[in-house]
Amino acid sequence: TEFDKHDAKVAVIKFKNEVIDYGKVEQNSSGLRTFNFTNTGDAPLLITKVKTSCGCTVPSYSKAPILPGESGTLEIKYNTRRLGAFTKTVTVISNAEGGNKILKIKGNIVASK
Repeated sequence: TEFDKHDAKVAVIKFKNEVIDYGKVEQNSSGLRTFNFTNTGDAPLLITKVKTSCGCTVPSYSKAPILPGESGTLEIKYNTRRLGAFTKTVTVISNAEGGNKILKIKGNIVASK
């Protein structure tokens, strides 16, 4: 039947890395980093929303469906004005099997010389 799960086509989001460690970065330097992913499923992948744990982290991502076998990127821009260590979560909400995917960014912002 069409409800048989084995026949259902699903999107599967596979991230190359689920944690981006900025390491030590100078204050006010570029906070832009990229998560790369591939749709390893057999149905188009649609990211509907990306939630971040604070306003200091701004996501940008492909709004178009990612077809099976194709790759996409999720860019995260962290505001590097705030000094000190940080760990933030990024929740990717999509139609992928397994529901939401939690990614992390972390690092330490140090004063510029």
